[in-house]
Amino acid sequence: MIRRLVQSAFQTGCLSVESEGLIRQVLEMKGYQASDLEALTVLYEALNSGQIEREARSTTAVIPMPSGH
Repeated sequence: MIRRLVQSAFQTGCLSVESEGLIRQVLEMKGYQASDLEALTVLYEALNSGQIEREARSTTAVIPMPSGH
C-alpha cells in the first residue's frame, strides 16, 4: 500500500494529508514489506529535495521510519 501512495505523490507532486495519514497507519500496524520501506526512502529524498511537497504544513516529522531502518 505504501508503494501506491508514494507513486501517487510522485504523479501529483504532492503528498496529501490523507496519504501521509494512511502511511502512518500502515507503519503503526507493521503492515508493510521491505519494498514499501524502499519506496518510503525515495519519498523522503523527494520531499527533502523539493521534488514533492507536503500538503500538511505542521512542523511534525513527516513519517516516522520504523525502528531498525
